[in-house]
Amino acid sequence: MRSGTYRYGTERLPAAARTADLLRSIVGATRWTNAAQLLTLLRGIGNELAGIGGGGGNGGGSGNRDPAIGNVIRRVMYAARDEADRAPVDDDDDDGGGGGGGGGGTKNSSSTRGGGESFLSSMLWAHPRQTAVGASHHRRMRSGSGSVGMISESSEHHHYPPPSTTTSSTQVYPPHYYARRDDLRPSVMEAIQEMISELEDLHKNINEQALQHIHNGEIILTYALSRTVELFLKAAAAKKRKFQVIVCEGSPHFGGHVMARSLAEAGIDTTVIHDAATFAIMARVNKVLLPAHAVLVSLANGGLIAPSGSNMVALAAKQNSVPVVTVAGMFKLCPMYPHEGQDTLNDLISPSTVIDYRLMGDPVLSEVEFANPVHDYIPPQLIDLIVTNIGGFQPSYIYRLLAECYHSDDWEAFE
Repeated sequence: MRSGTYRYGTERLPAAARTADLLRSIVGATRWTNAAQLLTLLRGIGNELAGIGGGGGNGGGSGNRDPAIGNVIRRVMYAARDEADRAPVDDDDDDGGGGGGGGGGTKNSSSTRGGGESFLSSMLWAHPRQTAVGASHHRRMRSGSGSVGMISESSEHHHYPPPSTTTSSTQVYPPHYYARRDDLRPSVMEAIQEMISELEDLHKNINEQALQHIHNGEIILTYALSRTVELFLKAAAAKKRKFQVIVCEGSPHFGGHVMARSLAEAGIDTTVIHDAATFAIMARVNKVLLPAHAVLVSLANGGLIAPSGSNMVALAAKQNSVPVVTVAGMFKLCPMYPHEGQDTLNDLISPSTVIDYRLMGDPVLSEVEFANPVHDYIPPQLIDLIVTNIGGFQPSYIYRLLAECYHSDDWEAFE
């Protein structure tokens, strides 16, 4: 990434799918008994992944931030909250069904809440560098924390020492989240499996909408390299739609050359142009298709984080009244507001792709500061439609989908 070898079009879907697989493994193998413990576990995982560049929020890692990882975890947290709120367990039922003496249900609930920190420390994962101290930490926790939330001898391979920071342990949940719920695990595991199936069928569901947005005789302009846009165009061509594609080369990484070659091999009439020629040719274009690294949604905002240079294309399209359509999966829906403008979820990489370091000996160039950003922020007023795997929506409507994907308490869970 920092060596200047970053290439646009890197598929984000595998990262989201692997995150879902990881959550299925950890949630299924870890010992937890109520919604509060599960949410604490998921917050801990999210903080760990965000700390190594998982892109949970504005304060994500310093590398190539991937907000899709945090979005997948938020989806699972929403499923856990939804199931916990749907059928809360009353304290009276706990008292009668505890099977361990009078007041057993209330005692279990209070002890679980009081042992939240010890439970968190007993199940959150560790990096490989913590393996050496894992055994000694396990002995200290066993001698000083009692039996609440501890993992049995037969399942020591599921024991996870605490991460370096555990701010999520101070999170306060509704009282019924601390009640024991034996039916919660299968429901959450089913939700994770549904999300995995959704990710597997994502391109198929998006491509089924290709004929609604691409018509015969159109000239479509796209920017740089995007696997999602590429498959979208190929799906329309496979259904006998005849159209022409103009691809901006996406300097300085030139992902557009790879994109154009792939489209041409599929029998699509394709032309590559310099980025500087975008405005000149925009008057001939019928539609612009742009990829998205993330769709930022907060209040009425539906802006995009897209490859660097995309904002220039969107501005040219706006000037010429050309509709701009973005193709992105729902897993890129990111609940955050672009407070930092163009710096939101952005990174600067090596300028070696812009200028040869050997030229920096020039006294004039040595005084020049070169910025090579990875992404652009495109405000929602420059976007006309966002095509997702569940349908097409205007940016002003996208924020309504937040209620179906994430809980508002989890929007900033990993910042």
